[in-house]
Amino acid sequence: MDTIPPPTKNPDRQLSADRGTGGIFSRDLRGPTIGILLGIGIVAFESLGVATILPTIATDLGGMGSYGWGLAALMLANIIGTVAAGSSIDQRGPLRTVIVGSIIFAAGCALAGVSTSWELFIAARALQGLGVGAVMAYAYSVVGLAYPPRLHAVMFACLSSAWTIPSLLGPVLAGLLTSWFDWRVVFWALSPAMLLLLPLILPTIKGLARSPQIDLAGTTPTPRMGRTSLHAVFLVAGAAVLLAGLELPSLALAAVAVILGAGSTVMALRHLVPAGTFKAVRGAPAGIAIRFLLCAVYFGSEAFLPLGLMGIHGWPVTLAGAGLAAGALAWSAGSFAQARLDSRHPGRRHQAVTTGIAILVAGELLMGIAVSLPGMWGGWALVGWAIGGVGMGIAFNAATSATMAATNPERTGSISASLQLSQTLATALIAGIGGAVIAGFGAGTTSFLAIFSITALLGIAGLLLGRRIQPSPAT
Repeated sequence: MDTIPPPTKNPDRQLSADRGTGGIFSRDLRGPTIGILLGIGIVAFESLGVATILPTIATDLGGMGSYGWGLAALMLANIIGTVAAGSSIDQRGPLRTVIVGSIIFAAGCALAGVSTSWELFIAARALQGLGVGAVMAYAYSVVGLAYPPRLHAVMFACLSSAWTIPSLLGPVLAGLLTSWFDWRVVFWALSPAMLLLLPLILPTIKGLARSPQIDLAGTTPTPRMGRTSLHAVFLVAGAAVLLAGLELPSLALAAVAVILGAGSTVMALRHLVPAGTFKAVRGAPAGIAIRFLLCAVYFGSEAFLPLGLMGIHGWPVTLAGAGLAAGALAWSAGSFAQARLDSRHPGRRHQAVTTGIAILVAGELLMGIAVSLPGMWGGWALVGWAIGGVGMGIAFNAATSATMAATNPERTGSISASLQLSQTLATALIAGIGGAVIAGFGAGTTSFLAIFSITALLGIAGLLLGRRIQPSPAT
């Protein structure tokens, strides 16, 4: 999830554990390992748990007219939080980012829990996004700085696995808390959780120096992180204007806002991703474009699954959250299956990408139709989303592996950053666009068919680009 690549090796910045033979739970590393993994788990719980109860919150606070902002605000702020945190870590080390990021996340959750209006709740979600960006940034950076190189792969795998259990339990538990008590209880429980982890992490990172400065948009270490942060701010501002324009009642004003917002977004994005990304040039640029499309399909559809099950089929919030859990479990299954296939046939990753996207689109279509049509059994939506989750697991893993395999070692950091940036931006844009559709046509069959048709078309586009992820023989 993070856009900050692991810092380059520097023995002067490693702890004494680098000279030992212990693992990630050795005496010197036990605290930060537990703290970081639980921190990622809290972020994962917040992500899917809030997505489950968001329809209830929007209804309660009168925010159904701008429903998509409940997710888009967090995702857009996440971009700024990640880039700002990366800059701070580069300049001062991770200590300040760990403390400030945890406080901001806690403050955002607390503010959400006391929100009395949808506008205040959206502001709270943006604050949470800044904190989430910082948490994800310091998690990977601390691993790179505090852990010996021999433990990096193990710890990074654990970071990915830290999403699994919260992804399964988060939707159900958030739904139960909302049904038994109130949706605010979810945020009140999350608010102090990140702060309670600080005693586990801080003792280890106090002695860590700053990491080597890395320009997320380039390949040479330079003090240009401020320029990169500025581009990120322009990107977020442009995307926000674009999404706000879609909800304006005046057609003329909406057209102006959309054009200006889209133009600003594209201009800023060109400075943050490698050349050739917009044309899906073979190799890593195509991989970044495919990541955008994959996440637009999966996360864009997932954002409206609970709303459709609750609004069209009348499902309770707890049962609606089961759809998200089914997709998360299926994603894990697809990932493990792809990992085994990849170990045997690493040269067929482009084929796995296209196969995975095809399965994802098939599952998304079944889910979309089942959600949208009140005459269909809502359970087919869960079946479809489980199928889609398997496809996402296959395609996501294969695409990431193929992209990194096509990347020159000196560009690993910038490509990793671009992959995460494309994922976050895609989620924000599709959530905002879908929210605008709901605002314009209501949370009915027409709106959901339109939203899921958009994501299906994006999936077909990804299917057409799938083979471009393989570099040409000349490269």
